[in-house]
Amino acid sequence: MVEVGIKIGLSITQIAVVMGVVLLTVMFLTLAERKVIGWMQDRMGPMEVGPYGILQPIADGLKLFFKEDIVPAGANKFLFSLAPILALVPALIGFAVIPFGPNLTVEIFGVQFQPFVISDINIGILYILAFTSIGAYGVILGGWASNSKYSLLGGLRAAAQVISYELNVGLAIVGVILLAGSLSLVKITEAQSGWFWNWFIFAPPFPQLFAFVVYVISSVAETNRMPFDLPEAESELVAGFFTEYSGMRFAFFFLAEYANMILVSCIAATLFLGGWNAPAPFLQFHGSWANLAWASGVFWFTVKVYFFLFLFFWLRATLPRLRYDQLMRFGWKVMLPIALGNILITAIAAYLFPRG
Repeated sequence: MVEVGIKIGLSITQIAVVMGVVLLTVMFLTLAERKVIGWMQDRMGPMEVGPYGILQPIADGLKLFFKEDIVPAGANKFLFSLAPILALVPALIGFAVIPFGPNLTVEIFGVQFQPFVISDINIGILYILAFTSIGAYGVILGGWASNSKYSLLGGLRAAAQVISYELNVGLAIVGVILLAGSLSLVKITEAQSGWFWNWFIFAPPFPQLFAFVVYVISSVAETNRMPFDLPEAESELVAGFFTEYSGMRFAFFFLAEYANMILVSCIAATLFLGGWNAPAPFLQFHGSWANLAWASGVFWFTVKVYFFLFLFFWLRATLPRLRYDQLMRFGWKVMLPIALGNILITAIAAYLFPRG
């Protein structure tokens, strides 16, 4: 009974730490995005709140917390309130199977504990795909329940966009699963250990470069980010599916978008860039420093995730928004054939030249 209590306590602590890190990262990203895009456009970004504007996220959070929470007169109040929660919770649940560092098992008060992965299940990829698809319902319901034509158009766009690009995300991952022979994110990461040419983006018998490109582009579309932010196109739909939202409900949608960005970045780093593995073995702690190997693992995982997050900012600062017909044509006529072709070639290569 005591062991069960300790196990539950450790799990709750682990979940709280991961959620705290994710939410702190979201707070940091809101400032980093505005600063990075400001520098790219030759301006300063936020400068007023705190030294060099570093307290701007706290000011934004306080503003949203104390802002009046308005519900439109003709809205479906229950679904209007449920939609932001339905968008945020699946985005956070996905982090349960992400391995943030080496697959260590430590013993605390006689209980076996894995500090860097909350739950290593053998269908980790399917788990993430299942829960992230639920988040789309939050966007669609938010658009419908607001009783606004702008919100409804944004919700309909989101539904079509998510269906189109979620398919490509799933197909891009299949090549990696064929090479790794597992759906567990921990095992997929361990299959890429050693030098950087073992990472699936470079790994023989068939490097997953095309799958990587399809995954990254489709993930940007999945998270409704520029140049695929059609569901919330400000110049056309005011703010799209969350036009009528304010206060903490608006903040939940905002958190969900950034949490999804972090989640797809973690998945990209894990599947294609070796997860916690360093580019070369000598870049990890060895010998008398071997007990700190976990620190180098967490460091390399963080670097890879932040590389993808920077890519989101870069795309937003560089590319114009697509027209809706271009978005659909690109998803179905370009991304889908590439993803299917990649699966076919990877399957043949994996059968003829099986990995060791």
